[in-house]
Amino acid sequence: MLIHKRGHLFPPHQKGKRSVSFSGFTLVELLVVIAIIGVLVGLLLPAVQSAREAARRMSCSNNFKQIGLGVHNYHAAYNQFPMHGTGATNETNDLWSLADDHGTAPAPPIGFSRHMLSYMVGILPFIEQQGMWEHISNPLTDEANRTWPAMGPAPYAVRYLPWRTDVPTYRCPSDPGRGLPTVGRSNYAACTGDATSRTQIGGSRFNGAQGRWRYQDENWLIRQCRANLRGVFVPRGNTRFRDILDGTSNTIMCGEIVTDLGDRDIRSAASLNNGGHGGQWGNGIMGNPKTCEDNALIDPARPSFWLASTTVSGGATTRGGRWADFRPLYSQFLCILPPNSEVCLGGNHGTEGITTASSRHQGGVHVLMADGAVKFITDSIEAGNSRAETIWHRNATQESSNPPGAASPYGLWGSLGTRAAREVIDEEF
Repeated sequence: MLIHKRGHLFPPHQKGKRSVSFSGFTLVELLVVIAIIGVLVGLLLPAVQSAREAARRMSCSNNFKQIGLGVHNYHAAYNQFPMHGTGATNETNDLWSLADDHGTAPAPPIGFSRHMLSYMVGILPFIEQQGMWEHISNPLTDEANRTWPAMGPAPYAVRYLPWRTDVPTYRCPSDPGRGLPTVGRSNYAACTGDATSRTQIGGSRFNGAQGRWRYQDENWLIRQCRANLRGVFVPRGNTRFRDILDGTSNTIMCGEIVTDLGDRDIRSAASLNNGGHGGQWGNGIMGNPKTCEDNALIDPARPSFWLASTTVSGGATTRGGRWADFRPLYSQFLCILPPNSEVCLGGNHGTEGITTASSRHQGGVHVLMADGAVKFITDSIEAGNSRAETIWHRNATQESSNPPGAASPYGLWGSLGTRAAREVIDEEF
């Protein structure tokens, strides 16, 4: 029998007694719970970071797909790829700015682009950047009331607003590089083949002695360019899909590059003055692409960085530092050294050099194939003999030990960089 008292039921033997209970954590139990939570957080954080990087990597791949579509649509409209090294200029003057205030009031700049604009300028209307294209393709008056000519000045004129503007499609979200002193960055470079010679000049040049531009009408220069410039993009030259005889699915069109963080990274701060440019035929980097490493310019204790004594590029003159500039350091890459290797230039920041692909993604880089496919190439891709002399041609009596028309000495990686060298691609990549 149960006795009811104030809403509670008590067995007969507990009549008149109250039931008392206590609940809560002891200190030991609380510490155990905190420890378990800490372990779980430690386990989950790497997974969260990995998921974030996977998302950034996918976004980077999507950027490359947009660039590929832009290049293909450009070709559909004009029956050629966008020229890498183009722009309006004065036929008898290659100065980027003819204005000189001589200590008086600044004159409006009336300079020219010097045929230095990269392929990324031409595809702007095809990647939904019509607004920026309108600013560039028409005379532009800036906030200081300076009027710039259509197609702008040379791409190193940072007073010109479009050149110092980051284009979101040209930036990899995994690359943290932002702001001064580098402006107008890009992470996507044009593939110009597997040889260094003439990549900073290409098919046209200004002849100071004659006082005019020469457009693919100098036999010696054209012979050299045809021998050396074997990529989808030929600096200051026209190329089309029909020129890719090795197959668009077997030929790299563009590759990923990192931008500089000011930390002397061997991939973004270029080692300077390593020979093999201008009249130094077959020397320095032309004779040995691993010149920088063999000359002990890399810190052996920290092999991702240059020694403090090594002369390197800096400030705005670093890898990917000018998206509108066609020169090798800024928007070209070569399939010579494997991805994420050192950048080694023959002379100053504007000269040719060993400029390979690089990225902030773990283990490799994205590349854009000529058919528009985006692939991830690992750092361990088969790259042949990294110390083999590059392909070059000076004249009828002097040329590389790898003469014009030779298969790439840089293995599968080099073969993917050439458009018509007839190499057989029989490996997975």
